[in-house]
Amino acid sequence: MSSARAVVFAYHDVGVRCLKTLLSAGVDVPLVVTVRDDPNETRWFASVADTARDHGLPVIAPDEPNAARVEEQVAGARPDFLFSFYYRSMLGERMLSCARRGALNVHGSLLPKYRGRAPVNWAVLNGERESGATLHHMVARADAGDIVDQLAVPILADDDAREVFAKVTVAAEIVLARSLPALLRGGAPCRPQPIEPGQYFGRRRPEDGRIDWMWPAERVHNLVRAVAPPFPGAFTDAGGKRLWIHRTRVQARGGSPRPATLFGDQEACYAGCGGGGVLRILAAADESGPIDLERAAREWQVRPVPLS
Repeated sequence: MSSARAVVFAYHDVGVRCLKTLLSAGVDVPLVVTVRDDPNETRWFASVADTARDHGLPVIAPDEPNAARVEEQVAGARPDFLFSFYYRSMLGERMLSCARRGALNVHGSLLPKYRGRAPVNWAVLNGERESGATLHHMVARADAGDIVDQLAVPILADDDAREVFAKVTVAAEIVLARSLPALLRGGAPCRPQPIEPGQYFGRRRPEDGRIDWMWPAERVHNLVRAVAPPFPGAFTDAGGKRLWIHRTRVQARGGSPRPATLFGDQEACYAGCGGGGVLRILAAADESGPIDLERAAREWQVRPVPLS
């Protein structure tokens, strides 16, 4: 099929599926560059390193991907293309220049929205109703090159970030697969990307998951969805101990419950939010593990728990 050569920088599920897409199209991959797994993270996604080895491809995981020795190795592979699929570092201009015919990235948003890090988590956090995947040329500025193709996916009201990420992974595979024939022929059209102010987002940290119960219920719900496991989780302090809220639903409920309070009834557990809003708690945990919400509902009905 294709005689094109491509060095692939990849990680995560998007990296695995897009690497397989290149191989299925007959692209020669002389080198795969990936990332060492962080021992402090729970790896819930597929391994690019394992996939490369399964296909007999040389694979490296350098600490400094733009180091001179890595650049020499990439240049020595004589690539027509460089592809970046959810790789965790930006590639420098010297590295990008190793590709004779182009350097392209698959990004997990509908650029120019949500440039930068953790685009799926940020989109869920901000209550977006769609996200997607974008194939674009790489330039010195992050996620700012000309757009080749993109595909939208819906974000449903109760989708968490992992569910959205699964949709984005499929979109990434589709966008790459349908763009490859034109790329390999040298005739893939592209359009300039307008850079919109306020659309670059940075890395999220575990401490960003603290809940402010004076927020409206929908905003708290979005935070819970955005950082639900396997991500670090949304958390609060309840009765002197740490509590993680893993799944919620915005609840239509009469009355004006006090914000920042856990309470229950005969059916379920709830949390009062700003403006009189209420969230139903569908899954939660403390330091000992998952909380029995049926039991908690009875306890919190008699004795509501203040949150901080």
